[in-house]
Amino acid sequence: MNNTSKRNVTRRDFAKVTAAGTFAILGAKSASAAGKTLKVGLLGCGGRGTQDAMNLLAGNEGVELVAMADIFEDHLEDRRKQLVEHNDPNISSKVNVKDEKCFVGWDAYQKILDTDIDIIMETSTPFIRPKHLEAAVEAGKHIFAEKPVATDTHGLQVFRKAMAAHKAKGLSMVTGTQFRHDQVRIQTMEKIHAGAIGDVVAMQCYYCGGLPFSVKRNEGWSDLEYQLRNWYNYRWTCGDNIVEQAIHGIDLCNWAFNGPPKSVFSSGGRAWKPKIELYGDMYDHFSCDYIYMNSKGQEAHVAHYSRHWDNVDGRGGINIVGTNGFSNGLDMGEQGVNDSIQEQIDLVNSIRETGPYWHDGERIADTTLTAMMGRDSAYTGKAISWEDALAMDENWVPDNLSWETELPVPMDIPVPVTNPNPPLETR
Repeated sequence: MNNTSKRNVTRRDFAKVTAAGTFAILGAKSASAAGKTLKVGLLGCGGRGTQDAMNLLAGNEGVELVAMADIFEDHLEDRRKQLVEHNDPNISSKVNVKDEKCFVGWDAYQKILDTDIDIIMETSTPFIRPKHLEAAVEAGKHIFAEKPVATDTHGLQVFRKAMAAHKAKGLSMVTGTQFRHDQVRIQTMEKIHAGAIGDVVAMQCYYCGGLPFSVKRNEGWSDLEYQLRNWYNYRWTCGDNIVEQAIHGIDLCNWAFNGPPKSVFSSGGRAWKPKIELYGDMYDHFSCDYIYMNSKGQEAHVAHYSRHWDNVDGRGGINIVGTNGFSNGLDMGEQGVNDSIQEQIDLVNSIRETGPYWHDGERIADTTLTAMMGRDSAYTGKAISWEDALAMDENWVPDNLSWETELPVPMDIPVPVTNPNPPLETR
């Protein structure tokens, strides 16, 4: 199965692994007979994280959600009620979150990791994920983490170091790039890699849609609370749209070429969003020319387009160009289980050793950096090589955040050359 590695060959019979990977959903449904009930904690109770929890519960037997944590109490209580009262008993029957296992505030991540959970679902706001995941490694938990895993390169370095230690412990880790768990994409990509369309020489990728959300300020919210509730509109909390959302398409590009690009040359800016507090300091569109190396060692250009503009045409998907044909990444396979559920099945099977071992740490770090270098090339107006990207150390997230931290809402939008990257720490 794609993007997996075995802890070591002696841990399971190879034929069993292959069969379990082929029939992953069957393995997950019978896993409870092979081991204890896996206890799950949800860290970050937003809409995406709550859906991830639902997918894990719906796709697996022998799992139970027992703990929840969030910086905001209203987020936690609203989502707890949603899960407990879910109309699908396959979900609601597996929710057993007592009051004493609900944690709120800046130290909620420490408290939930101190419980006896087996799996932590890290679905908090992207800026804080490196810190949370570093603590999860120290606590010895299996991990599901949403993407991206950082918003700046400093955080990504923290993440890489933590994931190396996590993998060395033999723990499992899956990230929310669910396309990697989509049977039709897996089968298609395997055929492309085997030469079905010849040598890959070019690719197009689109991730163009409307605004995910924006939140108007309520009276009484501090600047910091407002930014955390309106997190999708700030570079330091979100990473910009190419990193937070278009990362899905970028992951497909890296998958097609079996690794990250050689370099990128980007443009971007802010055309649709007016310069008001509601929309923060991010760009709203990017156009990137990534250069990859194909299997023959030849340069291949990838045109990647992403934007957030409401009330206009959208476009998504990929087009892979080979010397002997084309592929949209979906045309040489068969549909399987919903990929957002399958990724949770794969995580549980990995933990139970009824399927291939999954650890996405290195791969998602490379994908996140690929998105960051596309972003930063547009911010600066300069081409960025992979080596340059690995050496970057941008640090946007303030240290030791608390409700007493004064953090004005940022309004300085990056302008290449004259103001390529306004210093977030001095805003």
